[in-house]
Amino acid sequence: MTTVRETDDTAASLRAAMVSELHEMGVFQSEAVAKAVATVPRHLFATGEPLQAAYAADKALVIKRDRQGQALSSLSATHIQAVMLEQAEIEPGMRVLEVGSGGYNAALIAELVGEAGTVVTADIDAEIVQRARACLDAAGYDRVQVVLADAEGGVPEHAPFDRIIVTAGAWDIPPAWREQMSERGRVVVPLRMRGITRSFAFDHDGKDLVSDSYRLCGFVPMQGSGAYTERLLPVTDGVALQLDDQRQEFDTKALAAAVHAPRVEVWSGAAFDMPDELELFLATSTPQMVMLHGSKDLVDQGVLAPSVTRGVPALVAGGSFAYRTKRPNEETGGFESGVFAHGPDAETVAARYAELLRRWASDHRRRGAARIRYVPMPEGAAEPSAKVVAKRLGAVEVSWS
Repeated sequence: MTTVRETDDTAASLRAAMVSELHEMGVFQSEAVAKAVATVPRHLFATGEPLQAAYAADKALVIKRDRQGQALSSLSATHIQAVMLEQAEIEPGMRVLEVGSGGYNAALIAELVGEAGTVVTADIDAEIVQRARACLDAAGYDRVQVVLADAEGGVPEHAPFDRIIVTAGAWDIPPAWREQMSERGRVVVPLRMRGITRSFAFDHDGKDLVSDSYRLCGFVPMQGSGAYTERLLPVTDGVALQLDDQRQEFDTKALAAAVHAPRVEVWSGAAFDMPDELELFLATSTPQMVMLHGSKDLVDQGVLAPSVTRGVPALVAGGSFAYRTKRPNEETGGFESGVFAHGPDAETVAARYAELLRRWASDHRRRGAARIRYVPMPEGAAEPSAKVVAKRLGAVEVSWS
């Protein structure tokens, strides 16, 4: 029978290996975050899971599912938690609110703020709150405050906060988060827009929220008053469009016919790399860009390219659409970006898309080229346009350098 001591030794060894792996991945930018990850016993927050799963650097663990089997709450992968903590730049003595509670991230934050700091972690689900409290107590983090709250309203009784870290996929930024930020406040939030999610670190510039720090991520969608379900519009068997804007209208009959029409191929002559940066550029370039999802069966039949199986930004115009693909090309550094287009205006739509690919490759092909500004507006006032993603309570403006 495995003794407690053997379990502790194994956990410590696996934790050290996870920290080494995260170092090799280039995740850590500070000694403080690395030390926190090396200190907190993650397995105590992953009850019922094998130790190897608890200490897998890039593995999220589902805590609770709904009746259909969809994840309602999860223990995020240590990789993305560490990335977001680095974005937050937490200092000793700070007051920090975590939105979405699993317990482990709150314990990491507690290590970063130290004895003089304050950590409040909030969740809308009473069962998750109870679980987080039990896990934190078992791990020795009883000073972390766990509260039951709808994230839309923040936690005003514990405000102001120097940092607000959101660990659920948010579709918008509610006023309460801005209002409950201190003068040196920052909110780190996985913001969903046009079918993609990026973790942004927003600072207040006196008027709006601004960020030049963003990272690829994926999270369980937020529940409660801030919940939002993107529209999934079926086009034909195995093809659907994922839309932010519920008001957008499409000629699905024409698009369905276009799927099986001969395709037009245009190769941009531009390098294909840093797909997460490119995807952000494409998704925010025009409101006509939506997320195209296609089945593996259609890929296997040669109807669509493999990029559609994970979702790919697609430019839709009338009964025609175009989307990104790639091919090997040593002259462009390994791969070349290209466009597949279908429909009566395929050549025109493909040319527009290819020009976007060339523009990104020539002007913005590097990490951190985007600057994001969130502008609060009266509810429903924001209008989508080029480089502007409309939200219910404001607009996301994206500029590229």
